[in-house]
Amino acid sequence: MEHTLNILKAASDGSRLRVILALTEHGELCVCEITEMLSLATATVSRHMSVLQRAGLVRSRKRGRWVYYGLSEEFPDLLLEWLKKNVANDSEVLKDRERLLGIIAGGEADSCKPSARGRESMQDRRQI
Repeated sequence: MEHTLNILKAASDGSRLRVILALTEHGELCVCEITEMLSLATATVSRHMSVLQRAGLVRSRKRGRWVYYGLSEEFPDLLLEWLKKNVANDSEVLKDRERLLGIIAGGEADSCKPSARGRESMQDRRQI
């Protein structure tokens, strides 16, 4: 029962649902892309992603300074189908979809822009 409660708690926040739906469409996103899509502070997004990860809904991997998230293989199919049916066409989710396409097409989220010290660009990071 504890595992089920963790999943339900993780899915009980609008921002986390928005991230889940974005990950279903894009497979994997950098934390900076998620941060810009949600228009939240990086620390807040990190906290949301930790909750999702503890519930076993997302997985992460690190490459250099960047952390990428994707849905875990254990993500409950029934929950995913329910979310797609009931939340995927929500106006906020549709705005996220459009915003995220712009972020990805632009090549870099504002929070990922290379500094004068020469951090690798989003294009470099996408070549995994």
